[in-house]
Amino acid sequence: MSDWDLDLRDAEAKMDEAFAAAGDVVLGVLDGTTDPEEWVRSVDYGNTLVLSIEGDLNELAAPFARDVKEMDGELMHFRGFLVVTPPGVSIEADRLSDSGGDDDDVRDDGASDADGEDTGADRSGADADQN
Repeated sequence: MSDWDLDLRDAEAKMDEAFAAAGDVVLGVLDGTTDPEEWVRSVDYGNTLVLSIEGDLNELAAPFARDVKEMDGELMHFRGFLVVTPPGVSIEADRLSDSGGDDDDVRDDGASDADGEDTGADRSGADADQN
């Protein structure tokens, strides 16, 4: 009746695999070895990422920060970690003190600043605090 060669069992297995971790907190290391698209996909599936930063945050986050922001996710640098949340999950930082720590939002170009506003830095984001 049809010339389609569609194996729904295979498709269903791939969907189950893709969405199996939806809504989880994923711990990882941001060191440039993971494909940035993998981080974006994980956030798109509804996961929150807590990534230990090993290297320059601006350089490491730049390849995926804009994509996460465009899907209405959030990114925040907190004590050596990058926290990335999916759309609909806010990062509430009201309880953090203003002690001058490294608790920064990451701009969509990968740069970060204390209040999440664009500081006018160049695309390298060299102005971010990297304690």
